[in-house]
Amino acid sequence: MKKLILASTSTVHGSGYLEYLLDDLAIFFSNISTITFIPYARPSGISHDAYTEKVREAFNKINKKVVGLHEFESPTEGIKKAEAIFTGGGNTFVLLNQLYKNNLVDVLKDCLENGTPYLGTSAGTNICGLTINTTNDMPIVYPPSFKALSMVPFNINPHYLDPIPDIKHMGETRETRIQEFHHFNTQPVVGLREGNWIEVNGQDITIKGKELTRVFEYNKAPYEIEPETSISKLR
Repeated sequence: MKKLILASTSTVHGSGYLEYLLDDLAIFFSNISTITFIPYARPSGISHDAYTEKVREAFNKINKKVVGLHEFESPTEGIKKAEAIFTGGGNTFVLLNQLYKNNLVDVLKDCLENGTPYLGTSAGTNICGLTINTTNDMPIVYPPSFKALSMVPFNINPHYLDPIPDIKHMGETRETRIQEFHHFNTQPVVGLREGNWIEVNGQDITIKGKELTRVFEYNKAPYEIEPETSISKLR
């Protein structure tokens, strides 16, 4: 049975890394001693070692050990033997490209389908949708496919941002970009605002957090849903 937390972000305004989620993560990972961290997204080009250390410091607060996937001689075995997995944010194209390069997409998908607890933030959340086509990231590398893990039957847009009144920026809004996506694709898109996350327990998919979540369905007007709302039937 799938057990996932798919968060918009690792850091909300005014808090430390993963701080806003730690109480929930202590419960989510209550039976876990060691979490395998996938550092491939490399925010700002940070090294795998430095990124893993940052994650290690955060999880130390809830008494969980962290090992970086890059520390395994065989990444495949690292995934297969993981008690739990965390994939952090950064660049989604870099992350997915590295997963394909190491032949880990199907391995990771199988592990999550079979119940390995998984936490994703930002890019690590993006890869759990049907595709990564609704990421906000620049395509600085070209993965073999935009197809992702399909842990949920829709796409996700982490860091969903509403238009800011009186701002001088005249470019496209996130909503405009998602509407452009729906000119060529039909799957729903869940716009996760900062501090919100998607919780997956088997076939049950629920919105968590404190903010409204904006949902985009093909040929429908966008709408808002409250925390604790089920989106299990969203297809």
